[in-house]
Amino acid sequence: MNDCFRPVSRYWDRMQRPEQLLTALPEAMRILTSSSETGAVTISLPQDVQAEAYDFPQEFFESRTWVIPRNRADAAQLSRAAVWIRDSRKPLIIAGGGVIYSEATEALSRFAASTGIPVGETQAGKGCLCFEHPQCTGAIGVTGTSAANHLAHDADLIIGIGTRYSDFTTASVTAFQNPAVRFININVAEFDAYKNGALPLMGDARVTLEDLYKAVGSYTVPKEYAAEIAKLRDEWNSEVDRIYDRRIGPPLSQGEVIGLLNALLHPKDVIVCAAGSLPGDLHKLWRSRDSKGYHLEYGYSCMGYEIAGGLGVKMADPGREVFVLVGDGSYLMMAQEIVTAIQEGIKINIVVLDNHGFSSIGGLSRACGSQGFGTEYRYRNNGLSGEIMKIDFAANAESLGARAILARTHEDLGKAIETCRQESATCVVVVETDYHDRVPGYLSWWDVPISEVSDAESVQQAYQNYMRSRQNERCFTGLPSSPAPIDKERVTSN
Repeated sequence: MNDCFRPVSRYWDRMQRPEQLLTALPEAMRILTSSSETGAVTISLPQDVQAEAYDFPQEFFESRTWVIPRNRADAAQLSRAAVWIRDSRKPLIIAGGGVIYSEATEALSRFAASTGIPVGETQAGKGCLCFEHPQCTGAIGVTGTSAANHLAHDADLIIGIGTRYSDFTTASVTAFQNPAVRFININVAEFDAYKNGALPLMGDARVTLEDLYKAVGSYTVPKEYAAEIAKLRDEWNSEVDRIYDRRIGPPLSQGEVIGLLNALLHPKDVIVCAAGSLPGDLHKLWRSRDSKGYHLEYGYSCMGYEIAGGLGVKMADPGREVFVLVGDGSYLMMAQEIVTAIQEGIKINIVVLDNHGFSSIGGLSRACGSQGFGTEYRYRNNGLSGEIMKIDFAANAESLGARAILARTHEDLGKAIETCRQESATCVVVVETDYHDRVPGYLSWWDVPISEVSDAESVQQAYQNYMRSRQNERCFTGLPSSPAPIDKERVTSN
């Protein structure tokens, strides 16, 4: 059964004899403390092996310090990157999770402020700059802001820091439309450093940024570009205010719920989410004030991660208040972890958004021309067209041991959040939200293939739209010609 962990483990091993632990455990720690390979580790101990004894050497149990190195980028490549930056007119930084993992937030803040280069954030990188930072343009890509996506469209230089350039980050490789765009990638992983035919700076994000800060000297972006950045930031902040203050309910809009939480949560509180339309709306709308205040599993959009993930976040930093946002569909996947929270005395706050179905997939289905079949909780009536099912999530949460609060209005929700903060045990707030109301997309596209053959007119139209949008996809296969001199002794030709 332990084999099921192989695909999701960076290191996996099964112990046939207890003495195998002498080599397995150091290997596990090597992975856990590796800048580029770090990830989940699985050590499988079958029952018969658990029962065996072994005389381990005493030194095996002595304390050991594992040092995570901060590798520096190649000096020649760093010098070349500085030339590219000084030559650029519309550069843009894409900040990924590596900025936060390497504790490079202060280095990035200083670099961006000094050069004036704007910063767009991936899901994993969100929070690397406070939303009030003049160079912070917010989320980028499919779930990005109008500001970041507009700047990405015209950028002549992309500086990726600790990002994998996922499909969402690149808007299915349609985000960068400047014909002359070039890439500089700062990454500890060689695989990611070379993506998009980039000039690779393989090294730790913090020390590489510090070195790059010195190398670019007094460079700042042109005045007209600085003015454009400020204008786009102001426009986006006005759009967020509009969504926060819509007050359409009850039922409330999802954006209104996010806005109220953003206003009430303290800077050090942590928001946790994972699946559905919530992560995309949070990526766009959440105004981060702390680099550890935004925790999303969105690599695989794992439904059911939220409550269990919230427990882990609270255990990692018990001093922070943790608020888990979860849709009704995800809640039904793994609500039983509330029992674990009560049993172990781990206090988390859970906000369940009840929109009577799978709003995210419903919207995607309609965008594909498929009418959202089976994405609402309705009784069957010649198809799934009967009345909406009334699921009592508050009663369910109470049956699992939590304090449950039902909120219908904006005011109800505000009072419920404050009540949660005062409680010493896990609380669940249930609020009804509008299934059809959704936050718009901003200058982005996601490549979700549409059926090429269909009798449905809606699918045929969606397919035509899809084929038109695909024409904007780009392929970056190699380095453009560089104005910087190249050390020919260090270059291998193909």
